[in-house]
Amino acid sequence: MEGMSESENVSTMPEWEQRFRAPRVSLPDWAEDAPDRSLFVSNATGTYELYAWDRSSGQQRQVTDRPNGTTDGVLTPDGEAIWWFSDTDGDEFGVWMRQPFGGGEDEPAAPGLAPSYPAGLAIGRDGSAVIGRSTDEDGTTVHLVRPAGGAGSGGESVEIYRHRESAGVGDLSHDGALIALEHTEHGDAMHSALRVVRPDGSTVAELDDTEGGTKELGLAVLGFAPVAGDTRLLVGHQRRGRWEPMIWDPVAGTETALPVDLPGDVGAEWYPDGSALLIEHSFEARSELWRYEPGASGPVRVETPAGTVSGATARPDGTVEYLWSSAAQPPVVRSTSGAVVLDPPGAKAPASVAVEDAWVEGPGGRIHALVQKPAGDGPFPTVFEIHGGPTWHDSDAFASGPAAWVDHGFAVVRVNYRGSTGYGRAWTDALKHRVGLIELEDIAAVRDWSVKAGLADPQRLVLAGGSWGGYLTLLGLGTQPDAWALGLAAVPVADYVTAYHDEMEALKAMDRTLLGGTPEEVPERFEASSPLTYVDAVRAPVYISAGVNDPRCPIRQVENYVDRLAARGAVHEVYRYDAGHGSLVVEERIKQVRLELEFALKHLGGGDVLGA
Repeated sequence: MEGMSESENVSTMPEWEQRFRAPRVSLPDWAEDAPDRSLFVSNATGTYELYAWDRSSGQQRQVTDRPNGTTDGVLTPDGEAIWWFSDTDGDEFGVWMRQPFGGGEDEPAAPGLAPSYPAGLAIGRDGSAVIGRSTDEDGTTVHLVRPAGGAGSGGESVEIYRHRESAGVGDLSHDGALIALEHTEHGDAMHSALRVVRPDGSTVAELDDTEGGTKELGLAVLGFAPVAGDTRLLVGHQRRGRWEPMIWDPVAGTETALPVDLPGDVGAEWYPDGSALLIEHSFEARSELWRYEPGASGPVRVETPAGTVSGATARPDGTVEYLWSSAAQPPVVRSTSGAVVLDPPGAKAPASVAVEDAWVEGPGGRIHALVQKPAGDGPFPTVFEIHGGPTWHDSDAFASGPAAWVDHGFAVVRVNYRGSTGYGRAWTDALKHRVGLIELEDIAAVRDWSVKAGLADPQRLVLAGGSWGGYLTLLGLGTQPDAWALGLAAVPVADYVTAYHDEMEALKAMDRTLLGGTPEEVPERFEASSPLTYVDAVRAPVYISAGVNDPRCPIRQVENYVDRLAARGAVHEVYRYDAGHGSLVVEERIKQVRLELEFALKHLGGGDVLGA
């Protein structure tokens, strides 16, 4: 690939490092009216950056080159330009830039708009763009930016939406006449309502399943039909207790239910000619694809291997491209034609071990956990690797972090606690008000099971995670101090009140939804859910890593927690790095995993971390 360095000879390195260094690629996006022009993300230079790919010539070109990486980019419908989001060292606050597809100078895509957090982007065929912005001062605003002509900078922007609560741009219709917005004006940041507006901001239609916030039912924009003059909008809804698609025509005022009766959550996108839907089905930590033609009695299976499809897209020739992996097998971009679509040069990531499913009865219902274990007989030192979100879930997908622990003789348990997606709306919504404490009840139930089953050594249990998983780690160390031998928290919420006041506006709205108000309105809930409340009870050694530019789990609240640990002489280490909510630099990711491994082996005992 042009712009990509030769792969380092990594054959003599430990396998856990090889997995991180192996070149990876994302599922390529493609321009709607120029499908041979694609955009993807790769770590081939050692930093995750955007790449342009001309499929007709085979040429690949690095688009961005920044010290802390770039992953947010969009192709214009004609494939002539790439929009990419430029922030500062991972702080997620910045502006959209534009670069010609074939290369050239970057320029501000909407020079009239001040920096902000992004809140969606849709680009029209006439060169106009609908840009969503979020700031602490204004809440969410949406702007229509008309082209100034040719390949020059964007023209004047017009504000067409403003509200204090969180919102975002969903999609723009094929002809640019309709704009779909997701909003939470009712005050429930977990359940969006939809509004379709004209380019002047006037309302065409509303779709709100929350009934003003009195019902916990959400909607999501999945996309306008990709056909000129077609006003149908594909929408995700939760009316039957899970995510599934329907077709809403905001102009005709009709809703069409789809007979896609699959367990678990169901998403969808249009085939390029609008004749069918590509169904993405997630159930019990695995996913699969289906094709559905409106009017048919049901969907038809699109064959994919067992594991996780992390993204899929239907191509104009009717084939489907998808990014697939399993816990044992590294990711690859495949096609239903049988071909590997995009195979990066260089060494391949070593395989890991498959996951086993565990179902454990918990206080709120049956809990699903994924288990990976090393060779030999247990009980093993065991890492409970807790996912972030919280509205996310662990799946049977390749992950270099858990694989590194297995390489070092640890079992790894990942728990899809209440709050996780993929198990129905009631499971996802269950954690309100007793935030953190509910998730930890589920983690405790799986922990007890793992010890009774002979999997986990009760004297060597590690609680670990990043983001919301880092938050649950610190909260668990304080509320369950006798249960854990060690804690590893990456980019965590540590002091919930200070985090609320310092975090980006969209996350403030989410916290108000989860806890039922602000720290001033419900102080007892913030206190009960804050790790800082229980810091003096922490007995286990704790390792914390944090990005100094993190807008999601800001550094000041982490320092407050660390100061309390230090004041009482608690065993702890802190690693601060110059980035935001995680790093896009491969060597930095490896360094962070190495530091966690060294800390664990130092305090629990084990082999040589560098030689494993």
